[in-house]
Parts: sequence; structure tokens; C-alpha cells
Amino acid sequence: MNALSHPTNRAMFFGGFSCFALLYCVQPLMPLLSHEFALSPAQASLSLSISTAAMAVALVASSALSDRIGRKPLMVAALAIAALMTLLCALAGNYGQLLAARTLLGVALGGMPAIAMAYLGEEIEPGQLGLSMGLYISGSAFGGMVGRMAASFLSDAYSWRVAMAAMGVAGVLAAFEFWRSLPASRRFYPRAAGWRAMPGAMRGHFADDGLPWLFALAFLLMGCMVSAYNYISYRLLAAPFELRQSVVGGISLLYLLGIFSSVWAGKLADRYGRKGVLYLVLGLMLAGIVLTLSAWLPAVLAGLALFTFAFFAAHSMTSSWVGRRARGAALASALYLFFYYLGSSVIGWAAGVLWARAGWDGVVALLALCLLAAVAIALHLRRLTPIAPMLSQIKAEAG
Repeated sequence: MNALSHPTNRAMFFGGFSCFALLYCVQPLMPLLSHEFALSPAQASLSLSISTAAMAVALVASSALSDRIGRKPLMVAALAIAALMTLLCALAGNYGQLLAARTLLGVALGGMPAIAMAYLGEEIEPGQLGLSMGLYISGSAFGGMVGRMAASFLSDAYSWRVAMAAMGVAGVLAAFEFWRSLPASRRFYPRAAGWRAMPGAMRGHFADDGLPWLFALAFLLMGCMVSAYNYISYRLLAAPFELRQSVVGGISLLYLLGIFSSVWAGKLADRYGRKGVLYLVLGLMLAGIVLTLSAWLPAVLAGLALFTFAFFAAHSMTSSWVGRRARGAALASALYLFFYYLGSSVIGWAAGVLWARAGWDGVVALLALCLLAAVAIALHLRRLTPIAPMLSQIKAEAG
């Protein structure tokens, strides 16, 4: 049976697609926003960074809210509000209004990624969790890529406002399909303690033998991914490659690899276990980024493709591991994603410092060190006991 014929898998694919299409669709529109509102590139970049920052902050708060009102209602509301905010962006009379709408979009989308991971951890049997999580991650990768490309095409053919309006309409349709397809929770137990319980639950997660290491992997993985794509374009525009900007922009098509690798990794993890294959996938990321040091363009592109393929596989494995180990605890998923986005900021900034001083060689050196640390963490996790005792207590309290 086709994996997407299962209603949960189909809903999660649409949810991941819409979430990241709406989040990243503004990226190719930044030059147009600069022209429209007389902005510097740094000011135009706020249209994306303010959304991701708001999303990171909202992740943890949303996990506590979902523990009280349930997973599905919050996710449906997140997708619907984000779609409406995107429609409002198309009507913005000034840049301040656009930033306000993008901030609210980020806050709303904070109610999607971590809650989706928690929902899957609660509702999906362990033997199928990897596949379901892989489909959600593949939908996210596909949405991020299509959102960028669709917005770019529509803005060229019409205007950035038409592009935003079209993305908003697509978001509304995706939210409806998500609501229609996703089954109601069967294993969710509301926790009345809510916000008061968060500090204790957070201490419990950090006291666990495995979760802090998985949070560290999230930090390293996304930091490496963002850094690579931030600065590879500078290298390809310069000698000896000197590619045109339009050609360099086409590297976003490599995100298509995430659609396949996340599902492949999920099946592999379900069959052999995450402990046995995660460090191998991280090794592929390391090999890919080292290969980009070549002065031969096909080797650079092959290295970036391998790096991208392995990133989405590793992210699929680690995120599903958090959901399984935390038994669906939304806070654990939120913390994973908080460190995920924090890594993109911290490592991305550090890579920029090294780019200014040592070029692409410096960037690769930093990312290689990060990935070696990630491999060491994965090897350490092979000794991890299957279930953390404190999470059993959390689930008992939830009941």
C-alpha cells in the first residue's frame, strides 16, 4: 500500500510541506522587498529571520499548550493561522506590517513541528514510526524547496504580492487537507499542570541519559546544513567556477534528495535500529562536505548532494528517536527543535567568520569538526538503554 494512502502519513506530509513552504517562501522575494520598501539586504532578511526566531521561541510554549488542549487542534490552528498571515503579507501597506504578519506566522508555526513529532511518537507503533517521521521530514524538505521556487517563479511572472497570495491560498488548502486526514488522538492524555509542570519536565528531559545528546545532535546537524548552503553560493560565484547567479540558485533542487533519504532512513532505522546506522549516515555527511573542497565542479556538486542526502536521513533518525524515547512528550520534541534552530544561528555565524578569514576551506574545517563531534555522539548513543526511567514517570503523571 502506498505510504501516503495512510491518513496519518498523508496528513503529516501535507503538514510538513505547508509549514516550511510558508516559512521559506519569502527568501527569494527579499530583493523585491528591498526595492518595494527601500530596504538594505540586511533589513530585507528580517522577513525570514524574524519568523524563524519567533518560531523557535514559540516551540517550547506550544508544547505546554498542546499538553492541555491536545495535539491535533493546535496543529490545525497553526497551519490555518500561518496561511492567513501569508495572505495578509500580500496586502501589507508597509514593511512594518509585513514584519508583524511574518512574526505572527512564526509564532503560529511554533505549534507545528514539535507537536507533529509528539503526535507521531504517541500514535504510531514503534515499527512504523521511522516511516511516518520520514514522510513528515520529506514533506518539510519538499515544501521548503517548492515554496522558494514557486514564489520565485510567480514573482517573476506577476509580483511578489501575487506570489505571497498564492502561497497563502495553498496554505489554506493544505490546512484543510491536514484537518480532514489526520485522525484524532487516541493515546493523548491531557496534563492539567501545564505551565507549572514545565520546569520539572524540562529538568527531567535534561537528566535523561539520551535526550541531551540528541539535542546536541540537532544543534550540530542544522548548524552544518545552514552553513553549507549559506556560503557554497559565494564559492560557486567566484573563481574558478564563476557560475551565474541563476545557475547557483538551482542548487536548491538538491533538497529533493531529502524526500527520498528521510523515508529511506526511516525504513532503515525501523529495520536495523537507529543506534546501528546513525553514525554511518553522519559519516556520509562528513564525506560529502569534504568532497566539496575539490576544484572540479562535478565533484563539488556530488559532495553537496551527498551531504544533503545524509543530512535529511540523519535528521529523520534523530527526530524520530526523540519522539520514541520521550514517548511522545511534546516538550522533548520542542527542545530538540529549539536546539535545531539555535545551531543554525550559532554555527552559521561562526562559519561566516571563518569564510571572511579562510574562505571555503575554513567553512569546511568548522563543519568537519562539528560532524566529527556528531559521529562521536552517535557512537556514544550506541550504549544507551532503550527507555529512560524518568519518561515513564512523566507518562504515568500524564495519565
